[in-house]
Amino acid sequence: MDIAKIIKTRWSPRAFSDHSISTDEAKSLFEASRWAPSSMNEQPWKYYYAFKEDTEQFKLFLDCLLPGNQVWAKNASMLILSTAKKEFDQKGRKNRHAMHDTGAANVLLCLQANEMGYQAHQMGGFKPDKTYESFGIDSDKYDLVTFIAVGKPGDPSILPDDLRKSEIETRERKSLNDITKRIN
Repeated sequence: MDIAKIIKTRWSPRAFSDHSISTDEAKSLFEASRWAPSSMNEQPWKYYYAFKEDTEQFKLFLDCLLPGNQVWAKNASMLILSTAKKEFDQKGRKNRHAMHDTGAANVLLCLQANEMGYQAHQMGGFKPDKTYESFGIDSDKYDLVTFIAVGKPGDPSILPDDLRKSEIETRERKSLNDITKRIN
């Protein structure tokens, strides 16, 4: 069965090289996310980001991650936080699709990274309370979705033993029968 190469080659590495990402390249990632489908074209996502060279700001991101993610995310070229606005702008009512829509935007960002020779690793392992406080985000208005590490894949030998093993293992996915059910 054939699927697009950009989908098949997307993965979530933990080993990143020391290659820097440029401002224009970062803009391309965010431009890709703008084209995600969203309920009523609301585009509820908002991204916060820092480059590794922005030492203080980058540390702000790292400090919000759980220790298991800090170990490897510190080597990424760029860290991103994605958030989702809880209410529709136009209607002033709850947007129950905001998390889904932001997830779709995140996937397009990840695929664009792949297209550009980078990879992106989304992380759910972070400290929500610290993140809201550190970034000054209003928890009544925004949900925290995921942190994303972006960079060129690096040498797995830089990782601790347990992470190195998972980095080099063959990627496996569930079978189609496990994730689909045709209703007749």
